[in-house]
Amino acid sequence: MEAMHFEGSVTGTVFHNEENDFSVITVKSGRTEITATGILPELAIGEQIILDGTYSQHPKYGSQLKITSYQIVLPSDLLGIERFLASGLVRGIKSATAKEIVKHFKEDTFEILNDHPERLMEIKGIGKTRWKMIAESYHDTMNLRLAMVFLTSYGIPSALSAKIARRYGDETEKIIRENPYQLCTDLDGVGFQTADRIAMSLGIDPLSPFRIQAGIIYTLTEQALLNGHCYLPADETVRRACAFLHVPTALIETAIQELSISKQLVCESAAEGIRVYLPWYYEAEEEVARRLHDLLSAVPRGDRQQGDDRIRKFESREGISFSPMQREAILCALEFGVLVITGGPGTGKTTIIRGIISLLQREGPILLCAPTGRAAKRMSEATGKNAKTIHRLLEYTGEEGFAHDESEPLDASCIIVDEMSMVDIMLMRSLLRAINPGTRLILVGDADQLPSVGPGNVLGDILASRVLPAVRLTDIYRQSEESRIVVNAHRINRGEMPLLNGKGTDFFFTRTQSASVTSEVIVGLVKDRLPKYIGCSPEDRAQNIQVLSPMKKGDAGVVMLNRLLQDALNPPSDDRATLTLDDLQLRVGDKVMQTKNDYSIHWFRHGGPQEEEGDGVFNGDIGTITAIRTEEDTLTVLFDDDKVVEYKTNTSEVDNLDLAYAMSIHKSQGSEFPVVIIPVCGGPKMLMTRNLLYTALTRAKNLVVLVGQEQVITDMVNNNLIHRRYTALQESLELQVQ
Repeated sequence: MEAMHFEGSVTGTVFHNEENDFSVITVKSGRTEITATGILPELAIGEQIILDGTYSQHPKYGSQLKITSYQIVLPSDLLGIERFLASGLVRGIKSATAKEIVKHFKEDTFEILNDHPERLMEIKGIGKTRWKMIAESYHDTMNLRLAMVFLTSYGIPSALSAKIARRYGDETEKIIRENPYQLCTDLDGVGFQTADRIAMSLGIDPLSPFRIQAGIIYTLTEQALLNGHCYLPADETVRRACAFLHVPTALIETAIQELSISKQLVCESAAEGIRVYLPWYYEAEEEVARRLHDLLSAVPRGDRQQGDDRIRKFESREGISFSPMQREAILCALEFGVLVITGGPGTGKTTIIRGIISLLQREGPILLCAPTGRAAKRMSEATGKNAKTIHRLLEYTGEEGFAHDESEPLDASCIIVDEMSMVDIMLMRSLLRAINPGTRLILVGDADQLPSVGPGNVLGDILASRVLPAVRLTDIYRQSEESRIVVNAHRINRGEMPLLNGKGTDFFFTRTQSASVTSEVIVGLVKDRLPKYIGCSPEDRAQNIQVLSPMKKGDAGVVMLNRLLQDALNPPSDDRATLTLDDLQLRVGDKVMQTKNDYSIHWFRHGGPQEEEGDGVFNGDIGTITAIRTEEDTLTVLFDDDKVVEYKTNTSEVDNLDLAYAMSIHKSQGSEFPVVIIPVCGGPKMLMTRNLLYTALTRAKNLVVLVGQEQVITDMVNNNLIHRRYTALQESLELQVQ
């Protein structure tokens, strides 16, 4: 691709998307005509435009200029003015009217439209109503253009410029010059750093109260998203914001007070000091605690003897015998309105769920759900009942939220949620809003796994509060005892070294001396050795074998492993379509993952009793690229839950895809894979922890292979560092019963 500068007149618009302003136009200068693509306002034939961009070859449409910046020049000759007015950009003006306006006002036409639009009534056929419509439409069109030119001149991407200009209209420049940090709260996709870059280019004082307040909110937001905190202690908020903004402590403290007064922050007194919350996390913790207490109180406590009798009859009828711990869990499900069941692998959680379903189904509909598509699929397979993701259960509707809430609750006598360790505070609130008092709620999960990616520590706080009935399963059952995966997971959880190699087991350790050699060994295992060992075809290798790395960077990190595995399992080929995105190359057949929630992208699902469609693909969803159509600018992914999604490659949609031959252990939560390979070759102490290794092991169904150094395994087992999350759900629950 080569850089290019081009000045000419617009000869046509091939395509214009009114939603995002993506355009394909033709521009001519002398005898040279080019095709240009980018984010542009609607343009009229004859308008002069100055373009900068990169020239490339499109497989279907040929040579194109991909626009990086532009400048629109209104036509100055009478024919150009007439064409502009007749283009349809200005409502109320068609060809005949445009001709009459230009004939009457000549070169002064634009001045009349700008300053004296009432003079349009001098034209036959234009009355008071029509001139106002024309003036308003012309005003809106020109202001959108001016706003986009103003924004792009400060390095704001064209797509974002269009979004901002449509949001603020003719107030765009005034608002941006006065307080560009308003963008952070008014528009999705505009973060503090983008607003700060605009502010600095406009010469806004770094000590501006607008900047400091926005920086504090950004600090709290980042800590919520990166570390799961629902609040920060006041002194930590001040320290982090000072370090980030490089401003005096006193200004931060004053800004926190002002934000609290304006209710943009919640400052709550606690025994250890002041807690600083973003309001939505404070409200979510309070609401979750209240709703859980209401659900517990709404179901009359069952008769234990009667429940025991029902369990004995069920055992006799089904020819099974529950262990004392399993019996206690099922009995509590019959007895209480809310129950938490927690335990590690092999402790019988699935058996208990099946028993609860069988005993409670006569009371009414039972709904099953889990946080991710993979977890829901596993739940369905284990129980024989349909399970959905929580988003699908609540029927996510885009920006409006969920279809099911307190005004339209779920129709169920009992709701069972699996993989509760993954549920963050905001999703928990949405789920509870859709549950009618009187509905039983059963929460199932492994409290020793990593907490949710999103803010909160819902399962941990619920268990720590001891307010809700809970059963912790500790017994490992006979069939599970035969699995080294299960045995070693529990050994690691107790701080004991796992049992390494043993013939005929499902747990292996391969020694290597460096991270680079570890990566080479892993590629060999995935490509050749393990497929032969487990008996899977080359086409099924990526689906059956998952590499889980503690780190993203480094020779044995997620990024490097993905590149090596892609080249080994799905190398470049002339008959395999490819899409290049910066330093990432995607090919048909690649295993990919959605890395951010995209609530608006459309999907459909074939097969089953009926076809389905909906919106939303979520962080952690895994699939395979089935098609790349460069001539249509689309890339299609078939996800593991059979959703088919078509991404537009000329928009930011596709930026949320990444390779998934290897993934971080955090990203693997809620999933289960036939074979898991884990590199263990060192890293930062804060990452190489016991519960990280435990979580990775518990993702494997049939086989685990550790590759690296034994000392690293020892260090991880001994490192029981658990990062504290600043959450207060435990206290909120405890206050409900006081």
